[in-house]
Amino acid sequence: MTQFTPSKAHEALGPAFFDPVDPADFPRTVLRHRDQRWADRIGLGALDDAQWLAHFGRFTALPGSLQRPLALRYHGHQFRSYNPELGDGRGFLFGQCVDPVDGRLLDFGTKGSGKTPWSRGGDGRLTLKGGVREVLATEMLEALGVYTSKSLSLVETGEGLYRGDEPSPTRSAVLTRLSHSHIRIGTFQRLAYLEDTDNLARLVDYSIASYYPHLADSQDRAAALLGAVVANVARLGAQWIAAGFVHGVLNTDNINITGESFDYGPWRFVPHYDPEFTAAYFDETGLYAFGRQPDTLAWNLTRLAECLLPLSSIEALEPPLNTVWPVFREELPRQILRRLGLEPRDIERDSAFVTAIFGFLSATRTPYEQFFFDWRGGAIGSERAAASPASEYYMSDAFRPVADLLEGYDASKDVNLDHAYFARKAPLTMLIDDVEAIWAPIAEHDDWSRFHRTLDEIAQMRDAYGIRPRLQEDMPCQSTPSMIYRPASIRQ
Repeated sequence: MTQFTPSKAHEALGPAFFDPVDPADFPRTVLRHRDQRWADRIGLGALDDAQWLAHFGRFTALPGSLQRPLALRYHGHQFRSYNPELGDGRGFLFGQCVDPVDGRLLDFGTKGSGKTPWSRGGDGRLTLKGGVREVLATEMLEALGVYTSKSLSLVETGEGLYRGDEPSPTRSAVLTRLSHSHIRIGTFQRLAYLEDTDNLARLVDYSIASYYPHLADSQDRAAALLGAVVANVARLGAQWIAAGFVHGVLNTDNINITGESFDYGPWRFVPHYDPEFTAAYFDETGLYAFGRQPDTLAWNLTRLAECLLPLSSIEALEPPLNTVWPVFREELPRQILRRLGLEPRDIERDSAFVTAIFGFLSATRTPYEQFFFDWRGGAIGSERAAASPASEYYMSDAFRPVADLLEGYDASKDVNLDHAYFARKAPLTMLIDDVEAIWAPIAEHDDWSRFHRTLDEIAQMRDAYGIRPRLQEDMPCQSTPSMIYRPASIRQ
């Protein structure tokens, strides 16, 4: 049986980075979701429901980890306006552990766990619908190959919440997510804003020791860290586009330094290719629209580079910052071909192929997920595509350039077309109507059967696409952490 290996590495940063807090005392705790796969992996799989609720409903400390939750401090740009009043307002860092499979540091972060010094008048709570939506987002994104946080636990908490965008009072919940880091671009922004160069340097050292230890001997540690973060965040942007995903709120406090997608509010999947498609009703200018996400990530990374100037120089930081677009242009074809189950050729031909695909999808408004499902394996899947509900799109002149290029690609070894998932006529989707259909029986009859059935379907989809049980695969700038951080006593 896997051994749980606790950590409290974040405490080493010191009290300037967080505030110890107490969790809310909820009227009741009812377990609604438990990711048993990841519980088994990290050594918590043997907990019974009562023990699970003690840790993830009442937040009794995990043995050997943080003895009190930590509300993390950060700032951030929200829709390009700087806000120095941010921080963990309805969540905290509950604990940490070491992944026994790859040795990496993992955080247990919460959402809806109560008020903190950074709540800014909010109640620190999460609606049950918001929790269900986050579970669905993380499960679906993982199955589609996106590097995302995991929704480890969802517990209904028995309070009635009043929200303007939901019938009130609505049901409440607390979510625990599992991810590699809760250090955000906004964490660096806060220290730069305060002109706290010593703690900024401390944060760089901690980030390298915990997440990028292969950079430990870099002559310019700030520039080296920037380059690693840029590569991983640019890769995430390519994964979102390949998955047809719109995060919705790409503020700098929602971008972490491991390039891991997290914190799902008004997310959506695109029904068809539309660069202007937005997820949030309040994004009136389309700042965070589907097609603008890579630009937004580049903008956010520029803010990180600005924060690091006191520890480096423009001359040293510009080269790694300027790799964001080359990395994205290389990663997007790789992610598109991965979704199609095709072997890459070379960057020029692969990029031309992707351009042809998006040209076709834009001209015809073919259902986005259906296209990738139908043409899994390329030309060898033509019979499946001919029987598809979207087959009429593939008979159009607009598809001819894609069809011609498909002939030049070989199916990958893990194309897995004999899997039961690919016997379906249509893929599993998570469009807004799908989400509402899952939520409706919960809201009306407390019927969770469709929710659990959907999670089973997503698991089948994940298996069909060969997603290995890892939080992150083949990271371009990652290695096993040392797990030891010792602040420098003297800095030149």
